[in-house]
Amino acid sequence: MTSRIKYFVVSSSTCLTVLLLAGSVISKGASQDDTFKHIGVFSEVVHYIEKQYVEEPDMKSVTLGALDGMLEAIDPFASYLNADQYRDYLKNKDARRPDVGLVLSKRYGMVVVVDAIPGSPAAKAGFSTNDMIESIKGVATRDMPLAYAGLLLQGDSGTDIDLSVVRARHPEPQTVKLTRANVVLPGIDSKMLPGDVGYIDVNSLSSAHLKDVSDAVKQLQKNGAKKLILDVRYCGVGTPEDGIALANLFLKSGRITYLKGQRVTQQNFDADPAKGITDLPVAVLTNRGTADGAEIAASALLGNKRAQVIGERTYGDAAQRKALTMDDGSAIILSVAKYYTLDGKAIQDTGVIPSTVVAEAEPPVNYDENGEPVPEAKPQETQPKKLEDDPVVKKALEVLG
Repeated sequence: MTSRIKYFVVSSSTCLTVLLLAGSVISKGASQDDTFKHIGVFSEVVHYIEKQYVEEPDMKSVTLGALDGMLEAIDPFASYLNADQYRDYLKNKDARRPDVGLVLSKRYGMVVVVDAIPGSPAAKAGFSTNDMIESIKGVATRDMPLAYAGLLLQGDSGTDIDLSVVRARHPEPQTVKLTRANVVLPGIDSKMLPGDVGYIDVNSLSSAHLKDVSDAVKQLQKNGAKKLILDVRYCGVGTPEDGIALANLFLKSGRITYLKGQRVTQQNFDADPAKGITDLPVAVLTNRGTADGAEIAASALLGNKRAQVIGERTYGDAAQRKALTMDDGSAIILSVAKYYTLDGKAIQDTGVIPSTVVAEAEPPVNYDENGEPVPEAKPQETQPKKLEDDPVVKKALEVLG
């Protein structure tokens, strides 16, 4: 079967599964008979595909495509792993193996980039939020389980891996060779800006980074800071617990977030007054690469009217996930509970909308004599951010007054 026909069959089955899922959700309050009716319709369509399609389809691909499409329809971070893949996942999920430094999600059936960890091989190669990974080691990522894509990127330090990437500004796929390495999370950067404004740049979150943020805030206050800017743009690494702790540094009261799921009782997370370290006015900078823990922090400070959030809508990823095993040894990794904003919106579904929206400046696209876009130069990781030219920082300084 040609790849084009495979794509049609798998896409069709995926759409049908999405319709099945939607019907099941809509009929949540309806009778069980309605649910079985939807399942019966799906089974009948699959039967016609198998028996009447123009040529004999690969039913394994149809089934896998349907499963992945159903999971992606409700959860862009979900995965279905067959028995062998799940065994590999369990073996390596807690191991800190060398990789390329990408935080991934699923969108339109493809593996997409949430964030490239600063200083990592992927960041040095220019990977950025919303880049689509078309293939990994020559294996197409369409309908590839997200967790399995992460496993493929791991390996021995110093080994190479080829990725085919499609960028919004360069629609033609480009093959990029990355060398795996032990990725070290970047530290916290802080400085004083004009007008007695302290600036703290947070590219990733961990318990160590939280202490560094706390130390930076205290030092900036000693240096005379009257206002603070917390920059969590492209901060896609950090657990929900890290985000709750980050928010608490700037909050002495109020609810930070709450966790709730169909079978998970609501759990509230409130600020501990003893952990709040500053009362200075704060502006939080976000963009499409802000995810997970950093989103929870931004949401909490905005919801408590403790800070203005400036920049772009965040990515949308803050959930509790669980591996659910099947009888044949396969498993699905699924969000079983989501973290919510104070006004009742699931962060994974809506992201965090800034109080002041400012789009980041996109670098111009250069074209060659044939009208083809010239590949982007690799970013200079060693050069510091030019804050005076940053429109989001400028707006934050304006908002802070």
